[in-house]
Amino acid sequence: MGLLGLGSAAFNAVMTTFVFTVYLVQNPAFGGEDYASRILGYGIALAGLVVALLAPVTGQRSDAGGRRKYWLGINTGAVVVLMALCFFVYPSPSLLFLGVGLIALANVFSEFAGVNYNAMLGQISTPSTIGKVSGFGWAMGYVGGIVALALVLVGFVLPETGWFGATAENGLNIRLVAVFSAVWFMAFALPVLLTVPEVPRQPEAAKLGFAASYGLLFRRIKAIYRTSPHTIFFLLASAVFRDGLAAVFTFGGVIAAGTFGFTLTGVIIFAIAGNIVAALGAVAGGFLDDRLGPKKVIAGSLIGLLITGTAVLVLGAGDYGIFGIAWTGDTTFWVFGLLLCLFVGPAQSSSRAYLARLAPRGEEGEYFGLYATTGRAVSFLAPALFALSISIFGEQRFGILGILVVLLAGLLVLLPIKEPARIPKAQTPAA
Repeated sequence: MGLLGLGSAAFNAVMTTFVFTVYLVQNPAFGGEDYASRILGYGIALAGLVVALLAPVTGQRSDAGGRRKYWLGINTGAVVVLMALCFFVYPSPSLLFLGVGLIALANVFSEFAGVNYNAMLGQISTPSTIGKVSGFGWAMGYVGGIVALALVLVGFVLPETGWFGATAENGLNIRLVAVFSAVWFMAFALPVLLTVPEVPRQPEAAKLGFAASYGLLFRRIKAIYRTSPHTIFFLLASAVFRDGLAAVFTFGGVIAAGTFGFTLTGVIIFAIAGNIVAALGAVAGGFLDDRLGPKKVIAGSLIGLLITGTAVLVLGAGDYGIFGIAWTGDTTFWVFGLLLCLFVGPAQSSSRAYLARLAPRGEEGEYFGLYATTGRAVSFLAPALFALSISIFGEQRFGILGILVVLLAGLLVLLPIKEPARIPKAQTPAA
């Protein structure tokens, strides 16, 4: 499981967050930052809508048909092909829509693969080790981001002529990064696809047509609510705080560059360091998860994020003398930015472990489909409040306030929810 997380970092860290989307937005040949950002935003939003509508049903059907690993392979392969096709996105206004379309579609298939991938957690762990296994898998994702970003930096971004003769002319170096990312992802995905066993087939449920699966889905939500309403409440709480967690990484590089004056190289170096810290945090959180329970780990991590995020907001890029020590804006971001990364890992890992403990055997794909859907349903919150806070206060650093509000809201919704325990399979009434 850790290998697939390691491989998927090539898409999440390189293609979506730090390199390829930056290429689309910053290269003036695509129409300028404002225009390209707007098109990219619409594309990702549309991808999120598709995932929200289809993720729970696709997860449900892969569970019932005994084809969880099969669909993980199909969706992973689709992401790999779409990344490789990004090689053909030359710097040209007419190709912006191609680039955005490929990234958006890859996001859809990546989310579908994530549903099946997360659902496998119960297959490769026990109730006493599920936290450690989840934490290790998440940490491997961060390790993958570290190594992939480092290789991209030294092989394609820093040198005038990089690997395979890559130069910045016609965006060749970044287009080759797309091919590198595709090969990286597939190389680490294959061992998982070849070794993890398939789940048993459920013949009666597998006979449902696609449209009928939606009827079953809504009956399942009602049944889950009757059996364990805290499962539904957790899905809602996690949707909110996971949006805040995603925003920490999504806007971390933007804040580093805009508020604290980091160069692109500096942003990537910080990203590598941040992934190292997040990986360590995920592993430590995994051990604490099995001992204390996932709710305590998530709540503690969110409190840590609120404290360190507030420090970044209040201190900003100013220079201070603290306890006789010169404290600069760079110091502020490196210290508290890395602490933010430390707390993100455990919160993400324990959130997945929390739901894995709740999901009855054989229904993990459906539960993680709902997990993906609820997360997508509120994915506008942190970006909207980030932008609104900047508009109100007139400074980019105040965008952090919007993220903090989302994290606080998620924490408040989480607090009344019970610690998870494996629950009985919900009895679904007949249609």
